[in-house]
Amino acid sequence: ELLSKNNGTKPYLVEIYLELSELYSIDCEIKNEENANEYMRKAKKIKKEVELERKGEKENFNETTINRPNNINIEEKNKEKRKNFVKFTIAKMEWARMAGGQLEHVVREYTMGRTTIRAVDDISFTIPEGKYTIILGASGAGKSTVLNILGGMDSPTSGRVTVNGREISGFNKRQLTEYRRESIGFVFQFYNLMPNLTVLENVELASQICKNPLDSRQVLAMVGLGDRLNNFPAQCSGGEQQRGAIARALAKNPDVLLCDEPTGALDYQTGKAILALLYDLCKKSRKTVVVVTHNGALAPTADVLIRMKSGKIESFEENPSPVPVQELEW
Repeated sequence: ELLSKNNGTKPYLVEIYLELSELYSIDCEIKNEENANEYMRKAKKIKKEVELERKGEKENFNETTINRPNNINIEEKNKEKRKNFVKFTIAKMEWARMAGGQLEHVVREYTMGRTTIRAVDDISFTIPEGKYTIILGASGAGKSTVLNILGGMDSPTSGRVTVNGREISGFNKRQLTEYRRESIGFVFQFYNLMPNLTVLENVELASQICKNPLDSRQVLAMVGLGDRLNNFPAQCSGGEQQRGAIARALAKNPDVLLCDEPTGALDYQTGKAILALLYDLCKKSRKTVVVVTHNGALAPTADVLIRMKSGKIESFEENPSPVPVQELEW
């Protein structure tokens, strides 16, 4: 109920109190419905164990499973009124925003005259939060369409898309605009920097439309452009322009960073440096990063690898030991 009221956008620290003959509690972090149900099951199990202990049917009750709080004072009259039930006490918890995505039976069709092209054909998968995910496929596989749907730049013909606990597939145009502005950072193949603005101004332009932006100068320093603040895009190399585009996306402080062929217009060494930067940003800032590419050599670097072919998911792989980009050769 709490997650529903807040559209799944706020994590909460939750204490579950089991009020029986004694007051017991367990701590848990509620982030999504599945995770909430898991704690509810745990709470019910503990409640049953406490009841058995009260009846003398269970000995040596494990006191480490649940903790009796010392700082809670409940009047006896209230104790009497409130019998065996589970009560949630909610407190907001400040932490780094993390988000994942989920597609369920998503279809995207385009109609051209009498011809209907199915770019995405009934696909379902989950992008884990805080992971470096690569969507791999040849040209025309549908990977960029999936990225556009995740980013709110396109909407599915049918199916359900959830990002950070919010079902964006049901958003109207205004909601999608807000979602793109506040939750998503885009990195494009051809940079798309404003040519008449300096690198710093390009980043500041994006950060000015967001509620909780990061400091533009600090972000540029983070991507190695601290000495290029006043340069125009034409005065920067391709790699520097792409770093500027990454900084612009990061300055919005997005939940998810979406990168469409971020190295497609770069030379080999610069491309490796950009990919290494994206991976480091994913791990250090705990952002969910999704990279679309046709370069199969990058597959070993991903935490999660999704292979697409002809609009369908060919495979979904989780890699517990990703290979550093610097060690790859292609």
